[in-house]
Amino acid sequence: MRHFTEYPPVTLYIHFPWCVKKCPYCDFNSHAVKDEIPEKQYIDALIADLEQHAPDIWGRAIESIFIGGGTPSLISAAGIDRVLAQVRALTKLEPRAEITLEANPGTVEQQRFQEFYAASVNRLSIGVQSFNDKHLKTLGRIHDANNAIKACETARLAGFENYNIDLMHGLPDQSVAEAVADVQQAIELQSTHLSYYQLTLEPNTLFAAQPPTLPDEDTLADIQEHGKQLINDAGYSQYEVSAYAKKGKQCHHNLNYWRFGDYLGIGAGAHSKLSFPADNSIIRHSKPRHPAEYIKTATSNDRIRGLTHVSPEEVRLEFMMNALRLSQGFEIHDFEQRTGEPIAVIRATLEQAEKQGLLTRTLEKIQTTEQGAQYLDTLLELFMPEESGNNSSRVIPINAV
Repeated sequence: MRHFTEYPPVTLYIHFPWCVKKCPYCDFNSHAVKDEIPEKQYIDALIADLEQHAPDIWGRAIESIFIGGGTPSLISAAGIDRVLAQVRALTKLEPRAEITLEANPGTVEQQRFQEFYAASVNRLSIGVQSFNDKHLKTLGRIHDANNAIKACETARLAGFENYNIDLMHGLPDQSVAEAVADVQQAIELQSTHLSYYQLTLEPNTLFAAQPPTLPDEDTLADIQEHGKQLINDAGYSQYEVSAYAKKGKQCHHNLNYWRFGDYLGIGAGAHSKLSFPADNSIIRHSKPRHPAEYIKTATSNDRIRGLTHVSPEEVRLEFMMNALRLSQGFEIHDFEQRTGEPIAVIRATLEQAEKQGLLTRTLEKIQTTEQGAQYLDTLLELFMPEESGNNSSRVIPINAV
């Protein structure tokens, strides 16, 4: 029987859904700007949404904030400042909390980065994806390689000592040499964090409907091997499947996702996962995806969509789906604190996975082996409830580092 003895950590996600244009690979809740962004009305809605959620996290310290999208850097620094001021007024925000803002190179200049920094944003995640103009055009990006380089240099000049570069590999018709050149350029720009992940063709995207020609399996393996080696040699440590960081610069916000902490999401299409020890429940819900509908419903109960009480069986699988992505694995205490159950409930499955060489265990810690990390889907299938199949309420947070 589930029983919580304490709250898990909690973080805040704030979603701004507008982009200059929709990229053909993107399955995030984003909307191309057609007219002027209704910034004031939308921020009013965010604040109203947060006000109504305040009792859900009353007294709990918010450990980090991630402002994602869309392209949040389209919003004025004054608007971001107003939102963060209300977060401080309505919640218990940690004084030294990590506050990340996503930005795209084609939408920034140095003054805007300086203004975001002055508004107390202390970390940037810059959506570069590639430093190759040919590949950027294929990906539908609005920036070119020079824009990307300038954005990263501008971030440092504006005062950001902590910033991430998003970099994709396995791009249409990409060679090993081109992928390696992207990694080398990212390293030269001295970001503190690299998100290095393979392009996937997600459902309901233009690329899924009109698939481009992707590198073959051998080329993909070579790209990943050479890229990871370069990144490791440059002093970055891999701490998650697609995340690399300089010492002490791991993304705290995403670590909370992967460690199965709680998170409150406000904004169009944002998701939340919250634990309630009073009745030993874990609840998920989301918000209306379209900005106009979100603004319209922000002060009513209609803003809550898809409310689900997550079963213990689903919680076990969700915990493993997230925690086993971490290179260092997870502490057994974290499993017990965040699922509300003793580790004994999955002991038989852990023993089975260990016999298959997919993970290792100590009295305090569980982590994947090299084989387990390579065949993570196979490992996770062992934890899947038999009756659920692939039909589950699981929701992974909508943005990354």
